Amino acid sequence: MSQLFGKSFETRDDLLQSTKRFYLKNGYATTIKKSKKDRFVRIGCDRGGVYRNRQNTPLELRKRKSSSRLINCPFEVIGRKRSDGTWILQLINDSHNHEASSDMSGHPSCRRFSVEEMRSVEEMASSGIPTRQILSSLRQKNPGLQAISRNVYNSIHKIQEENLGGRTMVQALFEELGEGEFFYNIKHDENGCLTHIFFAHPNSIILARSFPHVFVMDCTYKTNKYKMPLLDIIGASCFNTSFYSCFTFMEKEREEDYVWALTMFREVLGPNCQPLVIISDRELALINAIRVVFPTTTNLLCVWHIEKNILSNCKRHFEAQEDWDAFMSSWNGVIRSSTEIDFEKNWRLFEELYKERREVLTYIEKTWLPFKEQFVDAWAEKFPHFGHRVSSRAEGAHAKLKAYLQVSTGDFRQVKVQTR
Repeated sequence: MSQLFGKSFETRDDLLQSTKRFYLKNGYATTIKKSKKDRFVRIGCDRGGVYRNRQNTPLELRKRKSSSRLINCPFEVIGRKRSDGTWILQLINDSHNHEASSDMSGHPSCRRFSVEEMRSVEEMASSGIPTRQILSSLRQKNPGLQAISRNVYNSIHKIQEENLGGRTMVQALFEELGEGEFFYNIKHDENGCLTHIFFAHPNSIILARSFPHVFVMDCTYKTNKYKMPLLDIIGASCFNTSFYSCFTFMEKEREEDYVWALTMFREVLGPNCQPLVIISDRELALINAIRVVFPTTTNLLCVWHIEKNILSNCKRHFEAQEDWDAFMSSWNGVIRSSTEIDFEKNWRLFEELYKERREVLTYIEKTWLPFKEQFVDAWAEKFPHFGHRVSSRAEGAHAKLKAYLQVSTGDFRQVKVQTR
């Protein structure tokens, strides 16, 4: 202890850091209780003082039932600046009214990040790195780090609040969209509540206009805390690579919601430009909206989604795996019919083979046959889909987007930032 109190410190920070390290080794955490610039700094135990109910809220009415860590510990030292500019430390009270801690992570002051660590948190969070990996990376650089996941979450929240600069999330979103030269539009309900947001990056607009031939449309969920579906429109370049064309947060998945979103997308493409083919799943509201906004565009249904739905609704009617495999082989033969005559022949054969399984046939007849022209080869191959018959591009884009988002409780601005 004599080495701490008999030593001169060049700066105030040197004194504070030396005091902190010394008492940490002994199982105590210190904090600044009072200070005056270039004169003195009073340092106490982080368990010193007593809880102050500033709002005078009765304990039984408090939302959080928690106890205070403060137990009025009397420990105190004072750092003073001398005339020559150096600092010295004076002992006032070296006693504590509690035992030393064996695990210092229980002290909030020990879990604080340094300036450099906060910068690392901000950089990694903006890159979409998950919280647990951020914490792991910080611990690799500083094995003595006492922080926990909650400290990372709180730091990210603090950074986000600072970035907002006193603006609301919506104000910040619109300002950033304008500054980034995004094409965007919004829609409100009769009460003035925001119900729809459409935005497209300038580079996405260039790509969409350069390759307006085939687009895949699909909604994804669990991307925002408002639980609004996000319509993702994916394009395909001449190099067979995917690109995000635009994004739309929608109130619901009704036909009018899709019509508004596709109308905005039509503005992005420009006048006299309609896609040749749009791939989607059997979302009736979206199918109807495509007919309204893009009447000359061919809408093909994703054959993978069709197979997945048939699996969910029909497999339980087959006990043996070989029977199910034979059924799917016959069904694929129907889908791959190269002419309308072949389709009629293959369908009649399919009906004859499975006439005893009436429930299966009824499901296919009512659910999929009305849309046969949108997925059977005899009709689908007449259109320039360039080999795109499934919506896997959209599924892959959804997975990549959610990997960046990390959580499903972000606001619109956070989603926009990760999709830039």
